[in-house]
Amino acid sequence: MDADVVDGPRILVVDDDATVRTLLRRMLTIEGYDVDEAADGPSALEKVTGWAPDLLLLDIMMPGQDGLDVLESLRRTSAVPVILLTAKTEEADRVLGFRFGADDYVCKPFSTAELIGRIAAVLRRAGANRSGGQLHFDGLDIDLSRREVRVRGTLVDLPAREYEVLAFLASFPKQTFSREQLLERLWPHNGERVPSTVTEHVGRIRRRIEEDPERPRWIRTVRGVGYRFEP
Repeated sequence: MDADVVDGPRILVVDDDATVRTLLRRMLTIEGYDVDEAADGPSALEKVTGWAPDLLLLDIMMPGQDGLDVLESLRRTSAVPVILLTAKTEEADRVLGFRFGADDYVCKPFSTAELIGRIAAVLRRAGANRSGGQLHFDGLDIDLSRREVRVRGTLVDLPAREYEVLAFLASFPKQTFSREQLLERLWPHNGERVPSTVTEHVGRIRRRIEEDPERPRWIRTVRGVGYRFEP
C-alpha cells in the first residue's frame, strides 16, 4: 500500500496484523501524519531506507524477524525514533526494548489519546527542527534521507559511522548519551567495542564540522557522562 499524501511527519506502522495497521493508519492520518505500512521486518527496513520516516510504530511479536530483531538491525544504520507496541507488560520486557534502542514503549491495548501523546512527545524529543527527513540548525543541515551534511551551505564528506553518530545526536538535541549508549546503538554487536572508539569518532566529526574543534559548538562533552548535541 502506498503512503498517503500528507504534509505532516512521516510514521511507518510495522505490524503483521492487517487490521491493526489499518486502524492505526486511519487514526494517525486524521491527526495529520503521513502514514505508511509494513507487514514484516524486511519490508520495514527497506521502507526506512527508501521512504525515510520520522518515526516507527513497531510491533514486537511478529513471526520470523520480530520487532527487537528489526530494531537491532535498524540501529546499526539509523537513529529514527521507534515506539514499540506489544502485549507484553513485564518490566524486563520494557527494559530489553530500551536496551535495543527503543525511544518509548506502549502496551496493548492502548488508548488513542495515550498513543497520540507519546508520538508527539517522542517527535519533540527528536527535535522540533526535523522536517521532511531533514534536521535544520543555525549553520548546520543534515539530510537524513540523502545522508548529507552541510555546514553553512558547504557539503561535508563524513564517513558512514561519523555521519551516524552526528545524525543520532542531532536527532535528540540536548539529550546526553554515554559512550556506552552510543556504542550499543550505533556499532555492530560483533567484534570489540570500547568507549575510546566513540571518543575518536567524535573528535573526527568535530574536526570536520566545527570552526574550532577545541571549543565545539555542536557536540558538547558532558564531563564524566558522554556527549550532547546543542541545537
